[in-house]
Amino acid sequence: MAKTPRLRCLPSRLKPAPTRLKPASAARPTSTTTGAWLYGRQWRKAREVYLSEHPLCVACEREGRVTAATDVDHVIPHRGDERRFWDQNNWQALCKSHHSRKTAAEDGGFANPMRE
Repeated sequence: MAKTPRLRCLPSRLKPAPTRLKPASAARPTSTTTGAWLYGRQWRKAREVYLSEHPLCVACEREGRVTAATDVDHVIPHRGDERRFWDQNNWQALCKSHHSRKTAAEDGGFANPMRE
């Protein structure tokens, strides 16, 4: 009986694809992040109620446009101050666009200097 030659396997040239996305746990705020512990179930409920009572973006209204509000913004950033966080007189309803621009201006996003 003739022997069949054994085939040799070459080492794989494939490498794992680079990971572009952070794991979900890395994107979540930690308990040490300023104010992260404030944004829980109670905030989501309060936000939902506030948006149902204030359905339009106040910034768009000032510009003469009617746009649905999607975010509740703290007029004066709370910076972890629980009293300021829950003060509804410090809340305003904004659309996503206006909220993103305001937050970026305050936090130094979009190449803006950080405000104090």
